[in-house]
Amino acid sequence: MMTYSDSMAQLVSETQRSGHWETLLEQIPYAGFIGLTAQTLGDEILFCMEPLESNTGNPLLPALHGGVIAGFMETAATLNLMVSLNVDQVPKVIDFTIDYLRSGKMKPTYATCILSRQGQRIANVQVNAWQKDRETPIATARVNFLMHDK
Repeated sequence: MMTYSDSMAQLVSETQRSGHWETLLEQIPYAGFIGLTAQTLGDEILFCMEPLESNTGNPLLPALHGGVIAGFMETAATLNLMVSLNVDQVPKVIDFTIDYLRSGKMKPTYATCILSRQGQRIANVQVNAWQKDRETPIATARVNFLMHDK
């Protein structure tokens, strides 16, 4: 009998090997809810969040909800870590720190991650999110994860 962990390990391995994210993302309801997609570009994973009406925070501007931006970035960091390290269980977030640098417009939002430090049980991921230009981020975040024992 296949366990959830076995199933997740297979999905992560398949995504890592093929670079096709659809099957893995289908298993994460929040990813679908906010319109998250991903693609592997060489050694980098590019995450994208579509400007869905349900992601609106301030309809007068209009602007993305700050919580949606943070959720997008945390989800991107988690998925990046899992696929980069071929992790079969979702790691636990110890700490999440976000810096909002400018308003997120109702436009496609992109994010990339850098796995900056990996210890025996702790991993750190830096996330940069932008819309028009990678050099002009709308937010940056740092996420510390507790890795599960194998």
